[in-house]
Formats: sequence, structure tokens, C-alpha cells
Amino acid sequence: MAGGRPSALRPAAFFKTLKARVPELFQLADIELQLFSNLDSSEMQPELWQRMATHLHQQLPHFDGAVVTHGTDTLAYTASALSLMLRNPPCPVVLTGSQRPLGEVRSDARLNLIDAVLSALEGPREVTICFDSHLYRGNRARKVKVAEYDAFDSPNCPVLGTLGVDATFEPGLRAKGPFRLFEKLDPRVLLLKVYPGLDPALPLQLLPHVRGLILEAYGAGNFPIDPELGRSFMPLFTQARERGVPVVVVSQAHRNGVDLSLYESGAAALAQGVMGGADMTPSAALVKLMQGLAYHPRSPEALARFIQTPVAGELTVGRPTVEPPARGKRGSTRRTKAE
Repeated sequence: MAGGRPSALRPAAFFKTLKARVPELFQLADIELQLFSNLDSSEMQPELWQRMATHLHQQLPHFDGAVVTHGTDTLAYTASALSLMLRNPPCPVVLTGSQRPLGEVRSDARLNLIDAVLSALEGPREVTICFDSHLYRGNRARKVKVAEYDAFDSPNCPVLGTLGVDATFEPGLRAKGPFRLFEKLDPRVLLLKVYPGLDPALPLQLLPHVRGLILEAYGAGNFPIDPELGRSFMPLFTQARERGVPVVVVSQAHRNGVDLSLYESGAAALAQGVMGGADMTPSAALVKLMQGLAYHPRSPEALARFIQTPVAGELTVGRPTVEPPARGKRGSTRRTKAE
């Protein structure tokens, strides 16, 4: 980005700024620069994910690692998408960005880029996000801050790397087969957040126009079902089932996940075929439903198995009950000296 306070930020020349501001990057590795797109990350769309995943699928076998620079606003969505589309990658794929543009004096971009390149050389072979000296599983991360450098967190999954004076990395996911591309997505999915006063008649009107619904519920998977109060979600679930629109419930809470069998409202939703999304982040659940609809358009059973089975470490099997340790307090199985 260029411009900056008080002017509006806008996309700018990247390669020139990179070489001028972070020349030491090229001491870490033999880096080939490729420009895929240069736009504000708020413009990210599923079609761009498909093109990006296809490009990376073609390129990754020829490299030891890849770093994708990306704006922070949709970074977690893109990381979730790439993690599901690039199965069993042959090398690390590391996404990074910054809270302040690379051209600014107090930018965090310089260190994030250096850490990302090191993570692409030494880190686990999966899609990750490197930010503020921590490496996160891409489909488990959330953007949690706007104006601080530690912008991302991974509430339900331990960090995969800590980059301090030394850099330490976990082994990550174990490959379960050959490197494959699953680029198909059906973007006709609605992400709906439950809140007091939400009239289910509104999403009911949208049901004919969507193929799937992600519901961000309270706590372990709660929502209004009392018909006397006039805002029960049961008619929405019933009509979704009749129309063949799958519904996946995730939690608004950042830690732990959904257990629809725990409370009355969740149990009533289960009876209507609603699926629990365990501890998936809303962004991961959204992309996974897009992918599931594209690959299992006519089999509700196959779609349900896909949604509720881990594909790239995006969910914990069973209701998570153990809090992950605090950042930077984990052990390491792999260690490399930071240059």
C-alpha cells in the first residue's frame, strides 16, 4: 500500500518497494518474485482464490516454499481457502501481511516478511499465516485486532512456530496422500450472525437464492426457538431442509466450539438436519461449505461427512474442552537458528 495517514491507502508498486526496504530477504533464500494480483484485499473473491490455488498448484513442485503477501482484512479467509484447495502441499505455503504499509518507517511488514520467508524454508508443509513473530495454521487463525501489531490469533489451535531470537517450528500436518488441487467452489453461501432481535423472516426470504447457510450462533450453538416470542429459528431450519439448503452452525465465541446436543435449541436444530461446525472459525466453515457444495452437490450424506471430517486441520474431532497453551509457551519439535 501507498498513501497513508491522513490520505487513503491504495495498492502501489510492490517489487520496487520490497527490494528497497527489505534487501536482506534475498540473503535468506534465492527468491523469485511473481505478481499474481495487486488490489486491496477487501476486493478478494472466490474466483481469485480459484486462480491463486491453480497457480500455486502449478508452481509449488518447483520451489522449496512459497510466501503469499496479502492484506490483513481477508487474510484468514484466503488462508482457509488455500488450505482446503491445496491438499498435501509439497512445501510450506506462508501468507503474511502487515498493519502498516512496507514503505512506512514503523511498518511491521519488514519483520513479517523476513519471518515468513524463514517459515517457508523451515516451517511445516501446510498453509499457514506468519504474523508478529508467530506462525499459525491458516484455517484456524482470526484477525482479532485492527490497530495493534499482534493482529492475529489462533484460539483453538496451538501456534505452529515462534520466531524470536531463535525460530522454533512444530511438524504440522502429516501428508495423507499426493499433492492435489480441489479448486471448485460454489460461492452461493450466506454467513448469518445471530443477535437479539434478528427476525428469521429476513433470512427466510433469502433461502431461495442460496445453496448453503453458515449460522454464527451463541455459545455452544444456541439461538431462539420459542415460538411465543415470535423469532424462533425453527421455521428457517425446516424450510432449509425442505429446500435442500444445508445449514452449518459455528460459534460466535472464539474459544472451544459447537456442541448442538448440549442445549434444547441445538438438539431441535439437529432434528432438522442442521450440522455442527465444531470449533471451525466462521471463515473456515464458509469456505468449506462452498467447497462441499461444489464437490457433493447431490449427496447430503457425503456433504455432511465432508463438513464434519477434518481435511486440513481445520476442526477438532469431538467437542474441544482443553484450552490451548498461551502463545510462545509451547515446546518445539524442530528448531532452527534465526539469521
